[in-house]
Amino acid sequence: MTARFAAGAVAKTDVLVEALPYIQRFRNATVVVKYGGNAMTDAGLAARFAEDIVLMRAVGMRPVVVHGGGPQIGDLMARLGKESEFRDGLRVTDAETLDIARMVLVGKVNRDVVSALNGHGPLAVGLSGEDAGLIRAEERDPALGFVGDITSINPAIVERLLTEDLVPVISTIGASADGQAYNINADTVASAIAVALRAEKIVYLTDVEGLLADVDDPDSLISTTTAAELQAMVDSGSLSGGMIPKVEACIEAVVAGVRSAHILDGRVPHVLLLELFTDSGIGTMVQVDDAVEPEADADA
Repeated sequence: MTARFAAGAVAKTDVLVEALPYIQRFRNATVVVKYGGNAMTDAGLAARFAEDIVLMRAVGMRPVVVHGGGPQIGDLMARLGKESEFRDGLRVTDAETLDIARMVLVGKVNRDVVSALNGHGPLAVGLSGEDAGLIRAEERDPALGFVGDITSINPAIVERLLTEDLVPVISTIGASADGQAYNINADTVASAIAVALRAEKIVYLTDVEGLLADVDDPDSLISTTTAAELQAMVDSGSLSGGMIPKVEACIEAVVAGVRSAHILDGRVPHVLLLELFTDSGIGTMVQVDDAVEPEADADA
């Protein structure tokens, strides 16, 4: 055995040993992952994401994937000659746009994610929020058309799949009690699903490194923060743009009982594994207060 090979082998075993207490600690823990951005549209990153989810399941975790598909909806609308209109960051959704959103989210994106996971074995099942009354919704604003707000979550179908050691993959179309479909913000859905499942963690994959104290300074990454501190940032106007829905969803989740929320850069290969199974982690972690995460229990 050469010295170089020996050094490489030791480095690999060090990584495995570092991961061991986290694997023990999070066994049987439910982790909701909101999947979107470049991690979804880049084929290489999509493959790495599937590997991460499969590995999480293999070591005893219970991953649940919630996905959006805004860019894909916009692309199909453009190809069909239909212009996208947004108000306050939400897509105005008339009947035709709703049909397009359902086709993209349920018929294309969901199937692609399920197919990537099932390339590693019969592991994943695709769901829409319309299935088994999973996501009940109502109209948010008549001016927005068929854009919905969540009224309730019925997690029974998801819990049943988790009991069977399957990975639920959820697209964010909900429905009213009378069957009217609504397009719903994926960040909000992920938070509501995590709360309903009493998840240990919720993870948001984005196209930024995490939450920055100064959006113009990439070195100002906030590694850990609390819901109260985040709410103060929202109230002060120091956050803006697309990060606000994610931050608000993080706050809602941890205040409602999810142990921690994480904002990660989905452009980093295997970012989920880096966050969950290493001491240093990556991105931004949000907790309800300043309590320190307890040490992993070797007997867990």
